[in-house]
Amino acid sequence: MKTILLVEDNNDIRENTCELLELEGYNVIPALNGKTGLILAIEHLPDLILCDIMMPEANGYEVLKYLQDNAATRAIPFIFLTASAEKRM
Repeated sequence: MKTILLVEDNNDIRENTCELLELEGYNVIPALNGKTGLILAIEHLPDLILCDIMMPEANGYEVLKYLQDNAATRAIPFIFLTASAEKRM
């Protein structure tokens, strides 16, 4: 079974996404913020990381940078997952 680390600070989004992924047969490890996500990524070495961008403790860009700088986690596929619909110019 493939394992996905989901790093998301919004409870509703995290719970709903976990449920959808679990229904598809994935083992999902939820993380409440970027700092916790980093700890869990190193501890579990998931097959994929889905990560929000705007979070407390460490934002998504900081999480990605740390994971890329770590030899044990740099090869883990990483996807930003955000609910923000704001368009920046």
